Amino acid sequence: MRSHLQTAVPFPEKAFVPDELVLPPFNPAHLLNMTDSTGMIQHALRITPNRKEGYCTDDNARALLLTVLAWKHGRYPEALRLLSIYLSFIHYMQMDDGYFHNFLRYDKQIIYDGSSEDAYGRTLMALGYLTEYGPSPLLIKTAEDLFLKAAPHMDHLQSLRGMANSLAGLCLFVRSHTGDQEQLSRISLLADQLVHAYHIYSDDKWCWFEEVLTYDNAILPLGLLHAYEITRQENYLHTALEAMSFLESKVFHEEVLYPVGNNGWASKGGTTALFDQQPLDAMAMVLCYQQAFLVTGDNIHLQRLTQSWQWFMGANALQQPLYDEITGGCADGLQPDRVNENQGAESTIAFWIAYFTVAETLNK
Repeated sequence: MRSHLQTAVPFPEKAFVPDELVLPPFNPAHLLNMTDSTGMIQHALRITPNRKEGYCTDDNARALLLTVLAWKHGRYPEALRLLSIYLSFIHYMQMDDGYFHNFLRYDKQIIYDGSSEDAYGRTLMALGYLTEYGPSPLLIKTAEDLFLKAAPHMDHLQSLRGMANSLAGLCLFVRSHTGDQEQLSRISLLADQLVHAYHIYSDDKWCWFEEVLTYDNAILPLGLLHAYEITRQENYLHTALEAMSFLESKVFHEEVLYPVGNNGWASKGGTTALFDQQPLDAMAMVLCYQQAFLVTGDNIHLQRLTQSWQWFMGANALQQPLYDEITGGCADGLQPDRVNENQGAESTIAFWIAYFTVAETLNK
C-alpha cells in the first residue's frame, strides 16, 4: 500500500527489518520497580519511580490488563501478586456512582479533576479481560462487581476512545454473561456511535473517525472489531477494516511502523508529524491486528502485527530499540534524535501488553 506519510525528516535509506521475530524472555523487574503496595507509579526519572507524580487509574487499569495476559500466557507468579494490587487500586478509585477518579497523589489524596473518559474506558477494558480470563472465581467476581457498577456511564460517553475501550471490555464481559441483555444492547449503542462518527468525517481521501489522527488511534477500529465478533454486524467489520487500511497508509513506510508523532499529529488535509512517537500507539496497533486476524483469518494482519511489534525492538525511524533488556522497561518514546531516557509506566506496560498479545497470537 502506498504511504501517505509526509514529514520533513528523511526516512532511513534502508529500513531495518529483522529477518525473524524474536521475543525476549519475560522480565517483570521494572514493573515491580514501578509498583508499590498502592499501585503503579505513573512516571520515572529514567528508571527511578517519580513519586512526586503519584498514580493514575489509566496506568493501573492497563497494568491490570497486562497481568491478566501474563497469567493467561505463562502463569507467572509475579503477575498474580501484581494483579491484586492493581485491582485494589481500581476499587479504591471507583466513586459511589460507579465512575472513576483518575489521579492519586503519592500521599494517597485523590485529585478531583473531573476524571477522564479515556481512563474510564481503559478500566472497563481491563475489567472485561479479567472477567473473561481471570485466574480465580473470586477475582472474577470482584471484577464483575466493579464493571456492573460502572456500566451505566457507557450510555453517556462523548469521547470516541472512551467508547472504543469500553466497547472492547464490554464485548469481553458478555462472552461469559451472554444472558445480560442490558450489556448486549450497549454493544450496539457504542458501536453505532463509532460508525456514525466515521461517516461524519470520512470522504474519498480521509477514512477516519475524526478530523485528526492523534494518539491510541488503532483503539477505534479495535472496538468495532470486538463488536463484530459478538454481533456479526457486517457494517462494523467493514468500517473497522476500511479505517485500518487508511491508518496503515499513514503510519507504514516500507514495512516499518511510524506512529503518528505527538508534535503536530496528522490533520485532515495536512501533514503527518513523525515525532515524538509513543509506545501506546504501537501497542494499540498490535491489539487491533490480533483482533482483525481472529475475526477474519487473514494472514496479512499477522504480518502487520509483527511489524508493529518490531517497532519496540528497533524496526523504527531511529533503528534503535525502545526495550531495555536489563531493566525490563520500555522507553517513553522516540524523539527526533534519540530514544527517550525515561521508562515510565505507560510505555513499559504498553510493551508487555504487546509482547503477550504477539506471543499468544503466534502460538495459536
